[in-house]
Amino acid sequence: MALATGVGSMPGTDFEESFRMVLDTVGGFAHVPELPARGVHAGMTGRTLAVLDGLEADLQPDGWRIGVGEGSDVRRARSLLAQDLDVAEELLEQYEGPVKIQVTGPLTLAATVERPRGDKMLADHGARREISESLAEGLRSHVADARRRFAGSELVVQVDEPAIAAVLGGGVPTASGFSRHRVVHPPEADALLRTVVDAITGAGARAVVHSCASDVPVELLAGAGFTAISFDLALVRPDDVWAESFERGVDLWFGVVPSTDASGVSEKALATRIETFFGHFGFDEESYAQRLVVTPTCGLAGASPRWAATALATAQSVADRR
Repeated sequence: MALATGVGSMPGTDFEESFRMVLDTVGGFAHVPELPARGVHAGMTGRTLAVLDGLEADLQPDGWRIGVGEGSDVRRARSLLAQDLDVAEELLEQYEGPVKIQVTGPLTLAATVERPRGDKMLADHGARREISESLAEGLRSHVADARRRFAGSELVVQVDEPAIAAVLGGGVPTASGFSRHRVVHPPEADALLRTVVDAITGAGARAVVHSCASDVPVELLAGAGFTAISFDLALVRPDDVWAESFERGVDLWFGVVPSTDASGVSEKALATRIETFFGHFGFDEESYAQRLVVTPTCGLAGASPRWAATALATAQSVADRR
């Protein structure tokens, strides 16, 4: 039977309320939500900087910066993360299904976070490697803590890489805005991703990746060791690389439910889109139903609370059709 889950972010500022919504709608595959409306320390980047080991961060006027000492914002991020996990642990006391947590991937972190003297860590090969290794080391402890908290559940770690296409294509602007950072070539990108994947799997969790880019580097992600790729179905083409990766054991998580308020959404139409994608490669329902996960197209932070609940419930209904 197919499953449904959320991508990560949710609207609002009340974690317990948001997590109860998750359990009420996609309770067969819980995800620990992120609530960026609480501030930068609760957003995707700030939450992941709270996990790093050996690198301290602080919030500067231009954004997050590494190597300038531990600041109040990253301390706040660590405190919020611990509090959220405490609440999740309590609410999942009798739960035995899979639990998903999310972190920002090394390529997107490098494209987002600044070096001590300015400009993105993406600008320096050594800095890119350093942030990947710091994330990997931090994840070993983070995953161990989550496995202790959710001892009866399979733990899934979703690595979010929204900027991966820009990093690989040389599309990330420099600090001046007048030029672009150099391309990160696939062999280096593979090494950076593999460092993180190995840490996740070595700590006893399942590593999956999410990218809502229009040009998902499927072969790279599958080769780095991810066991599933989460993507926005509307943005991808059914190229053969998807079928080849699926046949090698990489599961596909279909983002089909709008992540912002919408009307006239047909569960049947969404299910048909998934069926059509698989049918393009000759896969019948029996071959994919047990490996399918249905999600919104992206995080739900920009949705109204009502639509967030509707989107998750719709994802579950689409999954139940398989």
